[in-house]
Amino acid sequence: MARLQHFGWFFGRGFGPQGWLRDDYLWGHRWDRPAVYQQSAKALEQAGLDLLIIEDSLSPGPAEQLDLRVRSALGAPKLDPLLLTPYLFAATEHLGVAPTVNAGVHPPYLAARQFATLQHLGDYRVGLNVVTDVKGSRHFGIPELDHDASYDRAEEWMQVVRRLWHSWADGAVLEDTESWRFADGTKLDAFQHRGEYFSLDGPLNATPFDGGDDPVIVSPGGSGRGLAFAGHNSDVQLALAPLTVESVRAYRARIHAAAEAEGRDPRAITILFVFTPEIVASREEVDRLVEGSAHPADRDLQEVIERQSIITETDLTRLDLDRPLDVAVFGQHVSQGSIKSLVGSADPATPLRELFRAKYRKGRISDGSGSVGTVEQVADFLEELGDDADNDGFIFNGDLHPSTVHRTLDALVPVLRRRGILRSSFGGRGLRSHLNDF
Repeated sequence: MARLQHFGWFFGRGFGPQGWLRDDYLWGHRWDRPAVYQQSAKALEQAGLDLLIIEDSLSPGPAEQLDLRVRSALGAPKLDPLLLTPYLFAATEHLGVAPTVNAGVHPPYLAARQFATLQHLGDYRVGLNVVTDVKGSRHFGIPELDHDASYDRAEEWMQVVRRLWHSWADGAVLEDTESWRFADGTKLDAFQHRGEYFSLDGPLNATPFDGGDDPVIVSPGGSGRGLAFAGHNSDVQLALAPLTVESVRAYRARIHAAAEAEGRDPRAITILFVFTPEIVASREEVDRLVEGSAHPADRDLQEVIERQSIITETDLTRLDLDRPLDVAVFGQHVSQGSIKSLVGSADPATPLRELFRAKYRKGRISDGSGSVGTVEQVADFLEELGDDADNDGFIFNGDLHPSTVHRTLDALVPVLRRRGILRSSFGGRGLRSHLNDF
């Protein structure tokens, strides 16, 4: 019998113009108002998803890419997901929400206080999607670091944030209405941190969490250094990898090894693989879509090229499509996972046009070549990875827009529930409890 898996939603475009480039935009939802996100979050919770992760990038991009990033709203503008989070909590009762926070530019004291506030306001449902992006540093007057140094800084940031969250000892809060003594100041840790990247004093000006129930830490890093960070810090790993039994098993083994190296129980990390299914009504429709994507014209590739330029923070629109890709065009800050996603296993002599065609091309989920399938085929796929690869679950990737949410989930949810793969109710209080339900 199939076993329960965890499911979430990755708001991959971030808090920006919803539905842009698609007719969904003509539904008339205001992307800069909370209603469209609240409506979508309610649907995610009704579907039994545990977690919503909201992508973010602080910078509109380098000066030479500003038009590229805003003309199709693929990279900018974006509003702050941290400020959207309370509206989502107000619209739901169980759904966990993890806005992105940048460990390079958010001061640890400020971040600790903000997320402590959200943990209380959201009844223990908040998470932090911790990223180490460095390209936005110039907007904050902070020096840009290289890849590994940015993770060193994030490790120190995480250490300080946790110490601040625990700077009120057990029993510090009294709430004694006989003596009208609210708290015992002798149980607050007025520590001084003087580190390589941060210098600050405790304690945090926010009350502690019941039972030490910290906000859930999410990590998206896929490099060796990123996986080590996840092994040390993360409760949820946002995983990007080929979705085959062998690849999922190998990725999970690397995360588990990283956790064990830090003395942690590997089962403490819920590994969720990013998945963007395209569900259609029939096998004939699968064939039509796959065959129709096999030979795109250059004009069809334009959105692919622009999107890959934004993902890799490198303007690929100016490159000769008939020449091979020289990976030297990517700066040191560019994620190796993003580069590998574009290049794949292609021969280095492959013309750039063929790399973009491969990104445009659709494949059948039934044979492992892509993600297009009927609802039963998609359910078969999810069940197989859960059973054969011992997978914890998946994060569906898409806009936080009712059209996208319903297009992905309406037909799939009943099938997954009938098979015993998707929860139909929530257990205890808060996100951490839900992740530990099974």
